[in-house]
Amino acid sequence: CHAVDTKLVGPAYKEVAAKYRTDKAAEDRLVQKVMKGGGGVWGQIPMPANPQVSAAEARTLVKWVLSLK
Repeated sequence: CHAVDTKLVGPAYKEVAAKYRTDKAAEDRLVQKVMKGGGGVWGQIPMPANPQVSAAEARTLVKWVLSLK
């Protein structure tokens, strides 16, 4: 659903990083969004939940996404 540089179904990871770059609380919110899903921030298509992803795995992924420039 995501790619590093290109919008697919969801936004490019670099777009996500740019949007949340100055938001100190973004990491915790995005970890929850990876695990529980969400919608309405990037358009009409919701992001599905990923219950198979642990909190530690989600945090690793989110930290990586937020580190992109």
